Amino acid sequence: MWYGYLADFVVFIHVLYVGYVVVGQLAIIVGAGLKRQWARNPWFRFSHLMAIAIVAWEALNDIRCPITIWEEKLRALAGQDMNVGQSFMGRMFHDLLFWNDVPEIFFNTLHVAMFVVVVQGLIMYPPRWFRRWKPTALAM
Repeated sequence: MWYGYLADFVVFIHVLYVGYVVVGQLAIIVGAGLKRQWARNPWFRFSHLMAIAIVAWEALNDIRCPITIWEEKLRALAGQDMNVGQSFMGRMFHDLLFWNDVPEIFFNTLHVAMFVVVVQGLIMYPPRWFRRWKPTALAM
């Protein structure tokens, strides 16, 4: 019983991961246009790049997503079909990520294209590097 809910939680984490990449890139584009400094944060930018780089590498090397495999194993332990979530939210999140009758090459191309967009954004609006704090002499 709990395995189905755990699988729903895993697919929720998967949606958050995808959201970090997609919404993060939209935020970078908007932030760059508005000259916001948070959009140049190197921790954000490089973690964002790594998130999509992992996915693109998996797509290019024909490696299945480990999060999807984890969800499948939990659904199997729950005695559920992979295309059915335990709860309403689980089904909704699953249907958001996994589309029936869409060839895998479509998603692989989408993942690599998103990586190219993220790298392009990194080049056009590079992250700022942290400056060392220099103590100033206090006036007495």
